[in-house]
Amino acid sequence: QVQLVESGGGSVQPGGSLRLSCAASGSIFNIYTMGWYRQAPGKQRDLVATVTRGGSANYADSVKGRFTISRDNAKATVYLQMNSLKVEDTAVYYCNAELRSTILPDGMDYWGKGTLVTVSS
Repeated sequence: QVQLVESGGGSVQPGGSLRLSCAASGSIFNIYTMGWYRQAPGKQRDLVATVTRGGSANYADSVKGRFTISRDNAKATVYLQMNSLKVEDTAVYYCNAELRSTILPDGMDYWGKGTLVTVSS
C-alpha cells in the first residue's frame, strides 16, 4: 500500500508560479515512476509530467518549457515547478505513483486526493 499526499496548490495570476509537492509513504520500495496528472471541470484526467526513478522525465506538449518535474528518491517525494502559468492550467492536480515488481510486471498505480490550482486575473 502506498499513500500519496499533495500540497502546494493555490491561486495565482497568469504568468505566476507555483510549486507542487507530493510525498509518498507506505510500501515505497518498488515505486518506479512518479508523476502529475490534472483534471479540469468536465474534462478527462490528462498527463502533465512523469519522472522515473533514474530521472528520465516526460512532459505533455502543453507544459513543455514551462513546467519542471523533479524527484527526491530518498524522501520519496516528487515536485512540479510550474512557471508562466496560464488560465488553461486551472485544474485539480493529482499525484501518481507506479509500482513495479516481479509480481506486478505491468505495474500498479496509486493516486493522491489532488490539490487545486487556480490561475485567474
